[in-house]
Amino acid sequence: MNRRLSGLTLSLLAIAMAGCSIFPDSRKIEYKSAGKVPTLEVPPDLSQVAKDDRFLVPDADGKGSATFSAYSADRTPAAQAKNATVLPEIDKVRVERSGNQRWLVVAVPADKLWDTVKDFWQETGFIINVERPDAGVMETDWAENRAKIPDDIIRNTIGKLLDSLYSTGERDKFRTRFEAGSEPGTTDVFISHRGMEEVYTSSAKDDTRWQPRPPDPELEAEMLRRLMVRLGSEEKRAEASLANVKAEPRAKLAKADDGSGTLEVYERFDRTWRRVGLALDRVGFTVEDRDRSRGLYFVRYVDPEVDNRKKDDGLMSKLAFWRSSEASASSKVQYRIHVSDAGQQSVVQVLSSEGGTDKSDTAKKILGLLLQQLQ
Repeated sequence: MNRRLSGLTLSLLAIAMAGCSIFPDSRKIEYKSAGKVPTLEVPPDLSQVAKDDRFLVPDADGKGSATFSAYSADRTPAAQAKNATVLPEIDKVRVERSGNQRWLVVAVPADKLWDTVKDFWQETGFIINVERPDAGVMETDWAENRAKIPDDIIRNTIGKLLDSLYSTGERDKFRTRFEAGSEPGTTDVFISHRGMEEVYTSSAKDDTRWQPRPPDPELEAEMLRRLMVRLGSEEKRAEASLANVKAEPRAKLAKADDGSGTLEVYERFDRTWRRVGLALDRVGFTVEDRDRSRGLYFVRYVDPEVDNRKKDDGLMSKLAFWRSSEASASSKVQYRIHVSDAGQQSVVQVLSSEGGTDKSDTAKKILGLLLQQLQ
């Protein structure tokens, strides 16, 4: 959506907003997806009410017809407590951190946690765009935080009529990564943020384009806090666990014996492996496969600008058929990110598609991007 409004609309807004506060509460989050949820269709055989069952008194034990006295007895508090299905409570959630990265350790296997996390994102206002349980990856679509839009008199007065004309000029998407925890039966949950912003392309401000903006670690922390609460933690405990604490640098660039670039991470392999996965998510790589036993991530880079265009269903987007080549070109090259164990620390390298050491400038840039996230 473009942030420009018509002259008449701008005049009305200027009059209505005179003397009003236009600064939104930056702590509020009210996401609205840029896409649309598919329309729910009810199968024909489920749309009719069974006429014969309308006046039957239901029985709790499923043995057939029931008398009213038996029905009443089954509905006493004691009987309901006895027959109730006890849902598992997720109350063992803690936060771990390294550098500027934070993640949750949940005492539940990933397959039991998947649906709960999916519900969390949908309740937050997102549509799930990617679901890959086999790879432990869930990704939302692009959405706009509507809470950043000024809550002025014109919106309160006219409401939905003009609400679609407002835009923050920003979009966010989040990727959730599930990793088997170091303790049996636990799952490490990572949330990474990617952002886009709409900027003017000329001094006349008559046209705009979307471009990437840096990932926001504090927004990731806020989503982790909300997920902690969704999983059963108390508000105050979740907030205290994710309080921002300045950390010492945990990584640096170096050179291997063959002259290629490397990234030294001052942590053991297990933790470095998890942190590299989150770093790849943050800088825009799509993990196609991974082999933890060999310390390999198989990744491709997805240009966020091209990815964001997929949500533009306008006529000009359909006519601009040449853009499809951009999307294919950006995803042709596969990279291998190798994490090796070096005792009390780990070493990260970029390998070629054949498995050899990559000494190209691109490999150095990738290591530089990872350093920003791992230090």
